[in-house]
Formats: sequence, structure tokens, C-alpha cells
Amino acid sequence: MTGQTPAPATSPPALSPDQADAWDALAETFAQAGIDLTAEELHPPQPGKGRVMAVIGKAGSGKTLLLAQITRALREAGVEIVSADYEGRRRKDRRSLAVLAPTNKAAFVLRMRGVPATTIHRILYTPVYDPEYERIAEWLAGEGARPKTDTMPDEALDRAKAFYDTHASVPGALAAAGLRGSDFIKGWKRREEGLDVGLIDEASMLDERQFDDLREIFPVLVLFGDPAQLAPVGQSGEMVFDRLAAPQRLILNRIHRQADDSPILDLAHALADEALGFDDFERMVRDAARRDDRVIWAERVDSDLLSRSPVLVWRNATRIRLIHAFRAAYGAPGDALLPGEPLICDGLELPLKYRKKRIDLEARGLIKGAQVVYLGPGRKPGFSRLHVIRAEDPRLSAASIVKIEMPDQDEPFIPYAARMGAAFLHGAAVTIHKSQGSQWPDVQVFAPDISAAAWSNRSEAGIALWKRLAYVAITRAQHRLIWVTRARLARPTRPLSTEDLAVPAPALELDETAD
Repeated sequence: MTGQTPAPATSPPALSPDQADAWDALAETFAQAGIDLTAEELHPPQPGKGRVMAVIGKAGSGKTLLLAQITRALREAGVEIVSADYEGRRRKDRRSLAVLAPTNKAAFVLRMRGVPATTIHRILYTPVYDPEYERIAEWLAGEGARPKTDTMPDEALDRAKAFYDTHASVPGALAAAGLRGSDFIKGWKRREEGLDVGLIDEASMLDERQFDDLREIFPVLVLFGDPAQLAPVGQSGEMVFDRLAAPQRLILNRIHRQADDSPILDLAHALADEALGFDDFERMVRDAARRDDRVIWAERVDSDLLSRSPVLVWRNATRIRLIHAFRAAYGAPGDALLPGEPLICDGLELPLKYRKKRIDLEARGLIKGAQVVYLGPGRKPGFSRLHVIRAEDPRLSAASIVKIEMPDQDEPFIPYAARMGAAFLHGAAVTIHKSQGSQWPDVQVFAPDISAAAWSNRSEAGIALWKRLAYVAITRAQHRLIWVTRARLARPTRPLSTEDLAVPAPALELDETAD
């Protein structure tokens, strides 16, 4: 979005010495690109080679705080935030910024902390507005006069303006006026012109292709990543920032303890001890559970939590067994899904000629890895009504291919299958690799799988694999960590439901065969 919201009136928190050093290095990088944070002045960009920097630190080292403060300083200097929902007319003197994350979930975590983030995919594509609503969007963003239109009455325009002045979201403002996205966004196109600065959170999840795409768009690219997480599959434990030269890597070593002195972070950072064995670590978890109710030592997986917060496992075989135990516990039929069952988007199975439909679905948040709740069958055969968790417009009805993998069988069971559309796996359990970038209030970690990784004696980039797995799994928990020690599933205390999901405007049918 191009409209700017006022910066918070509160003073920014003081930076630690390592954060201050990183700030100075980044400020120098921005100055070389014509953005002076100290004088709050903008200058034309200088031609030349692009610059990539990385801010690297473990959980609690202050990466997100530094990202938020850099974003604030860039905005105060006059740099314009660009997001996926609307981009106004480009001006010759404009300097632009986008804050990005690899997944919807990771972007949502940033937005909850006041950082206007969107996904990498959505910044690669820009929306095409209907010309009538383009004039309204320009007015909302401060780039045009109030339009006189038969499309929206004055009171609807007033509602849209009041919403935009508070939230600075064009789609949200038009929704407040009674419209749906399909009324004013007619399609999506690949971004052709570059931006100035990109701040990328959860950079440990970036693969080489995404990194190359981002370098094409942003002359100045700053990666924020955790070296203790798991690298993308197929990159031999190496992350894209591992290859940067030493001056480009800004290391945050100090751990900033939270105001509530989180026992979850204490456990995560204890894994850095090279001498720590798995049995010793489990004793630490048990001791933490005795002292603090934010850590729970459990002998069973909690079925009630699985509908919204998957249990984290290492092995696919464990994931499949837990999914079938979950479905059996709720009495799910073998040939259909129950409303309220969780799904994970496994990609879009659409031929190239339906590229526009793929972009439309992905723009709605239905990208690989998205967490979805099944609401029921759609109006057309092969369609499902879905709620995309954390999406701005979460309800949709889409052609679906739902795959439920079977124990000891190569072929999955498919209760719903359109000829083409969005593919889904069951979401009651998720591998730790795929959980990166996500956070949940309560997280269950299946400890027998971590133990199996310890017994395997495998390592990744010189670090014991079980420690990487445990670190990633533990740091997915925002408030409560549940360490499950037995392969058992507790009985549900209530039936599956969708009542906890907000009900927005009526769902938009997405036809898999329409151009």
C-alpha cells in the first residue's frame, strides 16, 4: 500500500551493542543507496551493483525488534511501504520498501508485532484493479481527488475512508464499504519494475530460486535469519546467507530475555551446549515443567489442540499414524471429511494455460504450506468450502484434491478429487521441517521422534540433527510448549467444530476451468 500511517508516538526501545553495530552497518548500506536515516533525507538511487546484507541470530536475539525499528526509520525518512493489496502510481522521486516473509503464517506473525509484512510470492505479483475502483483506491491513498461515482454512494465512500485512515488497507476499506475482492481486483500480473529495499524475515527458509528472484527486484536486500533452524530441503544444511562474505553478515549474539523470562527460550538456547545429550535435555524439560506451567510434560497427544495446532513430528510415518489416530478419535468416516478437520495446502495442480487461476488462488492465500480448515462440500462436484487461516479474506470455495496418506501404502486415499485444483494433505500433524515460519500459541512436540533422531547420530552442517529439530519445534511455541513423551492420543473432550472461525462475506466460488 502506498498510504502511510503515522509512526507510533512511543520512543523506540534502546538497542544493545550488537544491535547498534548492525544498525550502523545497515544505515551505511542504505546511505550508499540514497536513503539517509540520520538526516531523514532521500536521494536518487545510484547505479551500480546491488547489495545484500544479513542479520543473523538465534531466537530471542532481537532480530524482529531490529527489523521493526529499521522499518520505522525508513518510513520516517520518507520511504514508501509497498504491499500486495494496492500499489499506486509510481513517481520519479519515490523510494520504496517491502517487508516480506516466505509464508503467510510468518508474515502474520510480523503483522501482529506491528510490522506491515506480506509474503514473497504476493510481492512478485501485483493486483490489477477495475478502472472504476482504481480511482477510489488512488483517492484513499492520497493520490487523487475524491471521485464522483455511481458505483459507491457517498456514505459507502465515507466508510471506506474512515477504515483506510485507521488501517491503511485499500482492500479492507473497500470491504468496509460492502465490496468483495472479486468486485474490484480483476487479476494479478508479475511485477515488472523493481523496488528499492527488501527486508526478508525467516530467511533460513529461502531457497536459491527465491533468493535469485528477490535479487532481481531489490537492489538492497536485507535478510533476517536464524542459523540454528533447518535449511531448505536439498541445500545440504546450508542457508542462502551462509555464502555471504563476513562484512555482509551481521551477527546478534546477545540473548534478550523476555519480560516474562520465557522457559521455552531457555530450553531452546540450552541446545547450543555441545556436550548436552538428549536424555539430559529431557530432564531439563521435565524440570522446567515442574517450575512453570508454560512447559508441560505430557504422556499423550491432546486431540482437541490438533484441529488448529498440529503436533510437530520428524518422521512422515509418525505423521501419518497420528493423522489416522486423530480421525478415528473423532469418528471421521473413511470416505469423507468432517467440517472442522485441518488441512495443509500441498500446492496447486493446474496446467500452465490456467496460470491466471493459479495466481488468483495464491493471491487469496492458498499457497503451498497454507493452513486450512475444511468447512464442507462446495456447490459444485469436487469443490470444497475452505477457511484459510490468517488470510485477509479467509473464506473461499475451490476445486480440491484432498489426499490422506495411508500407513504402509504408497498411494494415498483421496476422499475428494476435482480434475484439477488445490491439493491438500491432512493437517493434524506436520513435520518440523514444514513448520518453520509458523507459530502457534500452544505447540505439541512429539518427543519419541526427536529421540529417534538422536539415536540416528545424524548431523546437519556440523550440528546434531536432533538439536536442530528440537530447536525449531520448541521455538514454534508462542505461549505454551507441550512435550509429548508417549505414542498415545487422548480422547477428544468435544466434537469438531468451525464455530471459532470468523464468518466474513460469502465465499467466492473459484472455477478450476475458467480463464
